[in-house]
Amino acid sequence: MGFLERYVVRVSWWSLKKIYRVLILVSIGSLFIGIIAFSLYMRSLPSLSTWHTTVLKNEFTTESKVKNIDEYMALEKRLFTELETKVYDKTLPSEQNRVNRYTKNSISNPSLWKPNFNKSFELNTTNPKGAVLLLHGMSDSPYSLHTQAEYLHQNGYLVLCLRMPGHGTIPSGLRNMKWQDMARVVELGMKHLEEKLGSKPIHIMGYSTGAPLALNYTLKALEEDSKLRVPNSLIFYSPAIGVSAAAPLAVWQSRVGYILGLPKLEWNALLPEYDPFKYGSFAVNAGDQVYRLAKAVQKQFDKLQKHPSKKSFPPVLSFSSIVDSTVSVSAVVDKLFNRLPKGKHSLVFFDINHNFDRNNVVKSSVLENIQALRNSTIQDNYTFELISNINTKNRSVERIINHTEVQPLSYQWSKGLYSLSHLALPISPNDPLYGNKDAPKSPGIQLGHLAIYGETGVLQVSSSALLRQRWNPFHGYIKQRVLGFLKK
Repeated sequence: MGFLERYVVRVSWWSLKKIYRVLILVSIGSLFIGIIAFSLYMRSLPSLSTWHTTVLKNEFTTESKVKNIDEYMALEKRLFTELETKVYDKTLPSEQNRVNRYTKNSISNPSLWKPNFNKSFELNTTNPKGAVLLLHGMSDSPYSLHTQAEYLHQNGYLVLCLRMPGHGTIPSGLRNMKWQDMARVVELGMKHLEEKLGSKPIHIMGYSTGAPLALNYTLKALEEDSKLRVPNSLIFYSPAIGVSAAAPLAVWQSRVGYILGLPKLEWNALLPEYDPFKYGSFAVNAGDQVYRLAKAVQKQFDKLQKHPSKKSFPPVLSFSSIVDSTVSVSAVVDKLFNRLPKGKHSLVFFDINHNFDRNNVVKSSVLENIQALRNSTIQDNYTFELISNINTKNRSVERIINHTEVQPLSYQWSKGLYSLSHLALPISPNDPLYGNKDAPKSPGIQLGHLAIYGETGVLQVSSSALLRQRWNPFHGYIKQRVLGFLKK
């Protein structure tokens, strides 16, 4: 009892009641302030437009009664007719402007491009040496790989470039699409090519989310479904092997928005739609599906390591910028190449332009991450390559193989360019939409070399969007590597 009297503080009932009342008042006040802050935040968000709320009923899902690519393209044709009547014909006068892709007479209307590269397309050739299935990324369209499709076709390959479900139409298509919908389309595409080519080589080229889709299909063909044709090789641009650690939490924002009837919360970004072939707005669900797909691929790799397939894993050639704000670059090393069975695999990183590094304008934290990637421990199952001017005194680059062998290249950094980007990897400098100032004239808007100066808050396009690199000065080198890789 003496211990209690000495060490336990006695508090009167009146004091406890007072503390209790203060806590209640603080809680009510905090809740009130939170409601006001949330209300102000919701009001600050841009209004939803027709292309954010409209649902297109002819979009493909795994429930669609589609058995082959011909039926998929027939459904796609109906989808674009529905898009015309439900969106283009009903865009409100307040939503229309000269750089809105959903305004019929705008310079961003995809119909100005012939063909409209938002749609799937096939390039046939007599007696093809092989075929390549092209898979674009999340929020993109077949346009992102149309240059690859053209040069592959010119070099004797049959090419099939597929529009993934939810893409090429309106951003609302990303709200409810599932990665399994896209995976099913990949299977239809590979089956179509196999039926046309028989035993001839079939390759898959994937950009961003197209890479894990290709891996998902390949691992399924190796381990789960013997009826699926294993591709002869895989080629990746900016592969989305890993995404932000916050990705699995973001989906709750969308779910809360759905439950509370606040559809704006279903979006990570509500931006102007000025790009004819890529959405500006980005649904929370889209990021969640990339995360789920990447996670599924890792489980497939786990299974492959425990029970190695009797079939050989196809060789992989992958290109990435060493800095990428969209996906995790380190995951390409740790969660892809370090997990591949031994084979003729090559990982190619494009370093930053070290002329900017020497001027001390690059963030120290970015340099540390780059240094870690540049010094990655190399396993014997692949070749690590760095395209860099770290050892030169100018903008000319070298090919550094496995940290030791150095080969000079006839390429150099474009003046004023400090790095590539997630968007730039597959894009040619001659691309009419995204290319440099010497690119052929675009039939509509041109987004690759906008250098505009003035006051902030005036333009419909954000300054960050204007600054992001959209074309690759090393595109010729990648083309050379791709064609050589396919011949092996």
